[in-house]
Amino acid sequence: QVQLVESGGGLVQPGGSLRLSCAGSGISFRDNAINWYRQAPGKQREFVALINSYDITNYAASVKGRFTISKDNAKNTVSLQMSSLKPEDTAVYYCHLPANGRDYWGQGTQVTVSS
Repeated sequence: QVQLVESGGGLVQPGGSLRLSCAGSGISFRDNAINWYRQAPGKQREFVALINSYDITNYAASVKGRFTISKDNAKNTVSLQMSSLKPEDTAVYYCHLPANGRDYWGQGTQVTVSS
């Protein structure tokens, strides 16, 4: 059974940093692309970043240069380092893994950027 568990969310002031983690079980992150999405209140879920099986990364324009996605194949985890956070980054952040014709999602972790 595939399971994704996010952690690391919290309350941070504008300009601050947070590091999110996604731990996977039941599937190898080494062989798959992993995405981070986010959903703000009243808005649709949106793509944030991805890292594929070759460690090639891609970012949404709104976070490029501020967020960094990385993968630890030995621990089967993916991290999202977020810096220079803005109030508009406030959202629930989700880990996503498309594989075997299915979409696997974590439960999400809340990030709130506020003074």
